Amino acid sequence: MSSVRRLRPVWADATPDPAGRPVQLSLDELGTPLAEVTFVVVDLETTGGTPAECAITEIGAVKVRGGEVLGEFQTLVDPGGPVPAFIQVLTGITTTMLIGAPPIEEVLPSFLEFSRGTVLVAHNAPFDVGFLKAAAARTGHAWPGNKVVDTVRLARRVVTRDEAPNHKLSTLANLFHATVTPNHRALSDARATVDVLHALLSRLAPLGITHLEDLATATDPVPEDVRRKRTLADGLPDGPGVYLFRGPGDEVLYVGTSTTSLRQRVRSYFTSAEKRGRMIEMVRVAQRVDPIPCATPLEARVRELRLIAAHSPRYNRRSRFPERMPWVRLTSEPYPRLSVVREVKAGDGATYIGPFSSAATAQLAVEALHETFPIRQCTRKLPLVAAPGASACVLVEMGKCGAPCTGHQGPGAYAEVVDRVRHAMVADAAPVVEAHADRIAWLVAQERFEEAATVRDRLGGFLRGASRAQRFAPLATCAELVAARRSDDGGWELVLVRFGRLAGTARVDRRTDPRPAIATLQSTGEQVEPGVAPATAAHPEETDLILAWLGKPGVRLVAVDVPWACPVRSAEGLGDPATAVAALVRPRLAPDDGAPVVRLPGAGTERELDIAEARPVTLELDDARVIPFSIRPPRTA
Repeated sequence: MSSVRRLRPVWADATPDPAGRPVQLSLDELGTPLAEVTFVVVDLETTGGTPAECAITEIGAVKVRGGEVLGEFQTLVDPGGPVPAFIQVLTGITTTMLIGAPPIEEVLPSFLEFSRGTVLVAHNAPFDVGFLKAAAARTGHAWPGNKVVDTVRLARRVVTRDEAPNHKLSTLANLFHATVTPNHRALSDARATVDVLHALLSRLAPLGITHLEDLATATDPVPEDVRRKRTLADGLPDGPGVYLFRGPGDEVLYVGTSTTSLRQRVRSYFTSAEKRGRMIEMVRVAQRVDPIPCATPLEARVRELRLIAAHSPRYNRRSRFPERMPWVRLTSEPYPRLSVVREVKAGDGATYIGPFSSAATAQLAVEALHETFPIRQCTRKLPLVAAPGASACVLVEMGKCGAPCTGHQGPGAYAEVVDRVRHAMVADAAPVVEAHADRIAWLVAQERFEEAATVRDRLGGFLRGASRAQRFAPLATCAELVAARRSDDGGWELVLVRFGRLAGTARVDRRTDPRPAIATLQSTGEQVEPGVAPATAAHPEETDLILAWLGKPGVRLVAVDVPWACPVRSAEGLGDPATAVAALVRPRLAPDDGAPVVRLPGAGTERELDIAEARPVTLELDDARVIPFSIRPPRTA
């Protein structure tokens, strides 16, 4: 059923290496060179053109790598019925020839073993692979999922109508002077397809298609000037790191990162996988790519953030200005107030939460606290003793403020309110969540759904800011933290963090004791000046990356110089607004199966909402659980 033979490769620039194996000189050392890929070129003969109604009568395949034929596979197959007359005329395979041939149930396992771990090649591959997949499904075999190359599609890419009237196998075999003439027998056609494949690869090489990864997108409609620039990826390492596209004046156009392979990530910019117009524009301007190899994926992500902040590349859209990320501050003065500020100041005695992604989100957090607590909303600084003749604003009549501006609320009483606000900001956000849950329920009962969505967004803004501050605060005061995590190869990823900033990282293999590497990391790591808590000494997104890494399964704390913890009832523990509301609002009535559905704008799930004075309804929020709610009048502070 199988044999081995030698085939002289027809690649134009093929030549033997020192070991005598033919290779293609135009291939470089990046990716998986096509000369190192094992192809199985397959051809089928069948009783018709539809896998659901027809059967395979013959399988022929040639296994080839680097121009050398490694083996051949050929067998007739009993289709389980007669061969149509026109198929007998076309292929020469008669019903009599197939008497005693093995059925597909016996043949397919042998072919799957022959092609295991290879790239399948066929002329009009959807036809041949479609029949093979259908046969696998009928016989109960799992399809292995080999990569597939279609020589018809490759030919359409490089063979013009001036050279050949069509892209049939016989036409291409004649064009490329194949050593075997196709004759509608499986093995002969597979041998001819091998010659056609090699000729096509020789034509594709000058277009930069020299690796298996390139071949996957060789037929994609990529602009010629973009595809030719894939040589910018030559020489890039196959590991995690950061890459910088530079323009004609050596300016940084774009900074990107890869957590697995710099080479593969950069090469993707020159294929149809890259569909962003601004990236295609950037590639056309770029003159070179500078790589920065990194020891770990975490280091790569952090370096990307730092380089974006340092260079402000015009094609990057990530946060380039960390100093513009706002905070919410509870001031330290005789009658403190809430405000949105751009930085955390040392020694001012204020309480901060954040940073927020935008000033609008920070303002939502301020509104959430104002909605929950009767803290003053005026912006001027008030004296300890109210001025004679001072008048209060309308908030006093609404019960939203105790009027310290007129002396109706003294420093002691106001300080109690401020203590509750501060506690909600840094420790326990439950009062804010409860107040907003009641408000949402009340608004839904009144069928004021747009307002209910606004309240939900306000609560979400507060929880995100408070959660971030509570997660940042321990790292901001931690002079040194060392952690380790098992890598996929059994080694260790080592991380050194100082005041919330990545100060060093390393990687050791599974045969190396990590303790000397940790000691070296601690002695050579970056010296970091502390920030002003809860702000860390790093870009907020860098600290987020570090916290996400520290929270991964399997991470071990090796050394930490201060306790690292968050409040038990923190905003971080409460989670998203919808979950927080569901957990803290107590049900009164069992949900009614016939309850009508009410959709809260911007959300997408169902929760049961019991209206004591009317009827049950279903409030759609953010997950698929059905949770009973009870309506209560909105609480006043």
